[in-house]
Amino acid sequence: MSIKADCHLHSHFSADSKASMEDMIEAGIKAGLDTMCFTEHNDFNMQEEFEIPKEDWVLNVDSYLYELIQYKQKYEGKMKLLFGIEIGFQDSCIRENAVLAKSHEFDFIIGSTHLVNGVDPYFPEYFEGRDREDAYHAYFEEELHSIKKNSNFDVYGHLDYVVRYGASPDAPYDYGRHAEVFDEIIKTLLDKEKAIELNTGGLKKGMKEFHPCEKLLRRYRELGGEIITIGSDAHQPQNVADGFDRACELLKECGFKYYCVFEKRTPEFRRL
Repeated sequence: MSIKADCHLHSHFSADSKASMEDMIEAGIKAGLDTMCFTEHNDFNMQEEFEIPKEDWVLNVDSYLYELIQYKQKYEGKMKLLFGIEIGFQDSCIRENAVLAKSHEFDFIIGSTHLVNGVDPYFPEYFEGRDREDAYHAYFEEELHSIKKNSNFDVYGHLDYVVRYGASPDAPYDYGRHAEVFDEIIKTLLDKEKAIELNTGGLKKGMKEFHPCEKLLRRYRELGGEIITIGSDAHQPQNVADGFDRACELLKECGFKYYCVFEKRTPEFRRL
């Protein structure tokens, strides 16, 4: 496996994971990785998710960092561990997110959209009463809005995350219907010197494509995008580095020669 770094990982410090950090690291070693970046969730004003209260989505960064430092020492020479975070963007918490991003010396910050008008596409109510493609488009428009409003991130995460929860997540969506907003998203990211990730997390949801889809990846490259990170978005050990061989081949087919790993908020290019 030529991709040796998984740069989107969650442990029990994220509200939607119960995995121990050590189990995730051991899974990474078994998968042949040499670098792992934990990107624990922080979502201010998150929607209540079943038994998960809103406050659990606010990350205790100090506790997370303390445990990470312990494992950095334990696994020195076996695994390089990086300090990341995934910040959920909403208009209601722009200032709080900016303060959070500067509160610690993170290696890597993923910016993500998880809510549209306070509703997560994870819930069926997001799609109720409207055409699926219209629901997708509303999500993409929210991403564009968030990218324009926020600057304290390195990479925008899972650009077409919403399709994980559409009526047929394994079926292609109408890329052409959203091409204009996708182009504006990509151009805005490039203008702000931000990048995207190839997120393989949809595999566990039965998807046939990664996030973003191949057409969007190709368009990012056509418009000059070169910086791209790879992440499994794993919330449990069995999904660490999921689909990375396939991801490598896809990136090559789309014209990429390198993938990136961020350390101290600076990309390191690694050959595919």
